[in-house]
Amino acid sequence: MPLNWFDFTWVFIALTILAIIIVFFIKNIHFVPQGMKYTIEKFGKYAHTLNPGLNLTIPLLEKVSNKIDIREKVMDVPRQDVITKDNAMITVDGVVFWRIFDAEKATYRISNLEEAIMQLTVTNIRNVMGSMDLDDLLSKRNEINKVLLQDIDTATDPWGIKVERVEIKDITPPEDLVNSMARQMKAERNKRATILESEASQYATIKEAEGEKRSMILKAEGQKESEILEAEGYKVAEILRAEARKQANILEAEVQKDSAIYEAIAIERKAEAEAKATALVSKAIKEGDIQAINYFIAQKYVDALQNIASADNQKLIMMPLESTNLISSISGIGEIAKEIFANKQSKINLEE
Repeated sequence: MPLNWFDFTWVFIALTILAIIIVFFIKNIHFVPQGMKYTIEKFGKYAHTLNPGLNLTIPLLEKVSNKIDIREKVMDVPRQDVITKDNAMITVDGVVFWRIFDAEKATYRISNLEEAIMQLTVTNIRNVMGSMDLDDLLSKRNEINKVLLQDIDTATDPWGIKVERVEIKDITPPEDLVNSMARQMKAERNKRATILESEASQYATIKEAEGEKRSMILKAEGQKESEILEAEGYKVAEILRAEARKQANILEAEVQKDSAIYEAIAIERKAEAEAKATALVSKAIKEGDIQAINYFIAQKYVDALQNIASADNQKLIMMPLESTNLISSISGIGEIAKEIFANKQSKINLEE
């Protein structure tokens, strides 16, 4: 059965309502990108914050009030004129790195966020640098950055802002001050060069003195070693000479000992010979050998004359007898000996 007009109208209305529902549903599906956050209002009042990902809101009741970029941002601070504590006019510029950590505070507690951060940064730069001397500004830039970071971060915390870093890019003094600083730096460099040259000269002098000292020390040590070696050589020589004298004395003692032994042996043999000669003479006298007696007496007499002639203190030698007298004396002694022998023989005969 064909549809009438009334039925067609109701189908159209139903499809329209369905389409509207689908459109509202699609409009309340939110895909929040990474690094973004959406603030949601319900009946004009903050309700909650949508995080990155798929999110749904209530149609007709909730809406997105603000889309917040939570990534770190860079703000360039324009050049500013600052009067230092010692009344020097300088020009500075900087840069601020910041990010939003609380989307609700950044949306509802400040209306113009970036302008507020800019004005706050400029004010703190003037306050901090205006309380310092120019020399401190030029030499303590890292300390200035730390102070600015702490002050600005503390001031922006109620806005849901986190200041990560504050950097002063450039500090430009006045031109006349720059020229004066250049002259001062040149004078400092000249002074430093003079000091370095003086120090180098002093260092060279010290090194030369140390070299001379070292040379003198080495010379003294060499002389000391030479004296020690000479003393040791003298000591060794004395020891060797003492050893030589000792050996010589030992050898001399041994020689004297051997000589004494030989002399004793000679004396002993001489004594034996004399004893033997005396025994022979006694035997000869006993047996009446006149020639042996004469030879013995003549030998003794000749030895006596020889000793007298070889004496050192004798300049004039008196010979008691001539050679003929010597022979006659010997003959006389022989006759006496014969007579003694004859008497002795007679006595022996009478006894028998």
